[in-house]
Amino acid sequence: MNFLKQHSRYESEITQFLQELKQKNPKLEEQQREGRARLWDKAPLDLDARERAEQSRVKQQAYVYQNKG
Repeated sequence: MNFLKQHSRYESEITQFLQELKQKNPKLEEQQREGRARLWDKAPLDLDARERAEQSRVKQQAYVYQNKG
């Protein structure tokens, strides 16, 4: 148990780098959240509109480049 107490203050170089980066740019986390929201957080799907789109889809022939003649 003594070993854990001795090394509990250890911080890796990556952790130190990230802390320094956040100190230099305090808005970094906020910018990351905005970027995530822009790319990944989407509005909920409208199931009725999705079903209508599925029903109105035209079936594609098996080999698209072949003419029926």
